[in-house]
Amino acid sequence: MSIYPKSVLNLIDNLENLPGVGKKTAERLAFYMISAPKKETESLARSIWNMKEKVRLCSFCFGLSDEDVCRICSDPARDSQILCVVASIPEMVAIEKSGSFTGLYHVLRGVLSPMDGIGPDDIRIPELIKRVEKTMINEIVLAMGTHVEGEATASYIAGCLEKFPVKITRIASGVPMGGDLRYVDQMTLKLAMEGRHVIPRP
Repeated sequence: MSIYPKSVLNLIDNLENLPGVGKKTAERLAFYMISAPKKETESLARSIWNMKEKVRLCSFCFGLSDEDVCRICSDPARDSQILCVVASIPEMVAIEKSGSFTGLYHVLRGVLSPMDGIGPDDIRIPELIKRVEKTMINEIVLAMGTHVEGEATASYIAGCLEKFPVKITRIASGVPMGGDLRYVDQMTLKLAMEGRHVIPRP
């Protein structure tokens, strides 16, 4: 039998479901919320609720937004002729925080992984091709991680875009082989973006 009241136990169980949160951390957070001012816990609950109600994917880049078009895609100061292709939203956030890129993004929602049954139609490669067809883009920056799946995805996309008059580059310098962009420091990402290179066409 648990020593906690049912309401506290329910909170601990829900906190423990969060990634990276173990039993002890969940208990510590629960005790903090118990002792915190009611206004603070209400604000936290409200922000979670509002996020779930309002957040959506941008209709252009598939990043996070509270509107149909995200703040990056709607910013006239961004260079709309350069498109950075990333595997996930956290990778997009990592590059944006580095301050090294001022163009637009395209989030694939994954990488090619035949072993896991993930093919080109399971991620947003068709949407990327349509975007290149319909808009004036001079350069595609392939910014997937340097693991095997990331390299395979970059090569596949380069092949799909070979018929278009667009320069295709790949981030290079500073990103270790097998590295995940979400865990690469901002300065390394900045150097990688600045040192991108052209991918030879097949």
